[in-house]
Amino acid sequence: MRTRFDGKQLRVLALTAPVAMGYVPLGAVFGFLFVQAGGESWMAILASVFVYAGASQFMMIPMLAAGMSIGTIALATLVINLRHAFYGLSLLDRFPRALAARGYLIFGLTDETYSVLTASPGEISHRQMLLVTLLNQSWWVLGTALGSVAGARAQVTLAGLDFVLAALFAVLTVEQWRTRFSAAPLIVALIAYPCAYAISARHALLIAIAVSLATGVILTRRASLAGSGQP
Repeated sequence: MRTRFDGKQLRVLALTAPVAMGYVPLGAVFGFLFVQAGGESWMAILASVFVYAGASQFMMIPMLAAGMSIGTIALATLVINLRHAFYGLSLLDRFPRALAARGYLIFGLTDETYSVLTASPGEISHRQMLLVTLLNQSWWVLGTALGSVAGARAQVTLAGLDFVLAALFAVLTVEQWRTRFSAAPLIVALIAYPCAYAISARHALLIAIAVSLATGVILTRRASLAGSGQP
């Protein structure tokens, strides 16, 4: 039976292409560092399949090397990825009702996947949501495999790869901006971080996220009241 790519499948590939350009090299860095820290290649790949937590996976490397307990690592991962709970809550109404599909979408909802799903022009079906999420994880797993298997055996320089994530977020931010009628979220974020950094450089990101969330709730509430004609 021959498989034919239709317009919807090509659209999904186009949506995940920017993520692939970030996830493959970053996943390769994770796999490379994991093996260099003494882990096995298959363990790095399994971590990207069953943990799939981006920054938390990088944090896991020195913690495992230091011999910390699984409970400590799990708690640290929970704290770092707690923001994903808010992502999921905002998309629950759009997720399919089937438990398996909904469960995987919740599991695979990374920053980049959330950005792609919310910035996608037009309606995106449940099947396309699943394909986007699966492809995004596949890029990460592919990068991990390349980094852990090939990168650990070669003299690979990692210089400059630390900018990949920043470049990826810049692309996704532009895509989010293009699909929104208001520039308020971007303006709030640009103002919140410098102000938070001036208050506490160590906790600047946490403060900026909290301020942005609070402002978003206020703006959404105002828009809702204005639409209903309430004062």
